[in-house]
Amino acid sequence: MFEKVEAFYRPGNIREALRLLRSGDGRARIVAGGTDVVVEADRSIRFLIDITQAGLSYIRQKGNACHIGATSTMAALESSPVVRSLAGGILAQASATCGSVQIRNMSTLGGNLANASPAAETATALLALDAQLVLAYERVRRKVPLTAIYSKLRETLLHDALIVEIVIPAPPRGGRWCFHKLGRTAIDLSLVNLAAGLQLDSKDRVKWARIALGAVAPTPIRAVNAERLLVGHTLDEALLEEVSDEVAREVTPITDVRASAEYRRTMSRVLARRALEECTARSGCVL
Repeated sequence: MFEKVEAFYRPGNIREALRLLRSGDGRARIVAGGTDVVVEADRSIRFLIDITQAGLSYIRQKGNACHIGATSTMAALESSPVVRSLAGGILAQASATCGSVQIRNMSTLGGNLANASPAAETATALLALDAQLVLAYERVRRKVPLTAIYSKLRETLLHDALIVEIVIPAPPRGGRWCFHKLGRTAIDLSLVNLAAGLQLDSKDRVKWARIALGAVAPTPIRAVNAERLLVGHTLDEALLEEVSDEVAREVTPITDVRASAEYRRTMSRVLARRALEECTARSGCVL
C-alpha cells in the first residue's frame, strides 16, 4: 500500500489533523500506531495523517471519571495504575491480550475502536463499563456512547470526526468484575471475548449486572436480556444456567477460518457462566 501514498503529515494539533482529513477527499487515513492500516493494505489511501504528536497520549483520573487520550497505547493501558485499579482491571486485562508485546507498544486505544473490529477486546471491556467517546469535528466536540459510532461489520459512523478521548464513568461501588478471552493462541484474534460485572446486596441478590461480548456479532454487544434476568434475583445454579442459555441466544456469530458459529455460540455460554461464577465468588458468595 505504501507505494501509493503521496504524502505523510504529522500535525501538532487536532484542528490541523481534521483540516488535512477533510482536504484528503476520502483518500486520507488517520494513523497513530498504524497496526491496522498496514494489515488492511488499502491501496486507495494517498495521504497518511499521524496524530501521535497531537497531545492525545494520556491517562487521567478527573473527578469520578477516567479520561484516556485516543493515542494511548495498549502497553500504557496495561501498565497504568489508574486503569489497573478501575473495575477490577478489566480494561488493563483486555489491553494485555491485544496481540504481541510489539503490537501493544504501537497500537492505540482510539485506533482499536475506530477500526471497528467486532473482536476488539478493549471495546468489549469499555462497553461493559458504559464508556463514552469524545469526538472532534472541525467546529465542535461531542460526547457519545461507544455504541453510537458502530454501523455494521468493520464500519463506523465517524466520517470526518476523530476519536480524541475515551471517558469511563466511575463504576458502581461494590461491583466485582472479570474479563475472559478465548483465542487459538494467547496473541491471536478473539474467537469470543467477554467482560462481566455484578454486585450482590446483603441477601445475595443481584443489584446490577453487565455482560458484554465481542467476536460474536457484527459489532461488540451487551447481553441486555441476560442482564435483566439477573437483576433482583439470587444467583444460584438454576439462574446461572438460565442466564448462560440466554447469552447463547443473544449472540449472532458467524463461521470463518478461525471457528464455526456453533462453537462461538457454545463458548459464549461457557464464558458467561465462568465469568458470573468468578464475579460471584469475588463477592464472597458461594453458589
